[in-house]
Amino acid sequence: MIVKLAETNLKTKFGEYREILFYDGQKESFALVMGDIDGEENVLCRVHSSCIFAHHFNSIECDCREQMEISQQLIQKKGKGIIIWLDQEGKSNGHYALLKSIQYKKSGLSQAESYEAAGFKKDARDFSPAAKILNELGVASICMLTNNPKKVSTLSQHGIIVSGTQPTVL
Repeated sequence: MIVKLAETNLKTKFGEYREILFYDGQKESFALVMGDIDGEENVLCRVHSSCIFAHHFNSIECDCREQMEISQQLIQKKGKGIIIWLDQEGKSNGHYALLKSIQYKKSGLSQAESYEAAGFKKDARDFSPAAKILNELGVASICMLTNNPKKVSTLSQHGIIVSGTQPTVL
């Protein structure tokens, strides 16, 4: 289940988007949509999870903010695309897990390994709400702005046609 709650226009430094707020019975998610995407093929799409460190505190310890900016630049250049923001801080383990994992990351472990060492799941994210949102938006197919094969496989398993991927890191 996904329910559309509200919609408005949002001006950003990368152009104007329609912001559409959705609710799945547990969490709010939103889509930023640029241009006419209804029935369109190969629409650029970024599925992005929240990251307090990067987006609120401008941390340079992860690349979340840069991935978002690159995605918005690519969408602006093409004139259409979708960004889906999911409330999944700390790979959906929460901010506490992120704070507890820092000591392990500083010792050389990857972020996923650090979560596991701190007693959490490597990656607890669920990308199925993004598939529901994309179905609601009516796109024919997407080109995902990602390096994450889990995002591609989850969306594909939920009936989204993923025509390709494009990395969001330099």
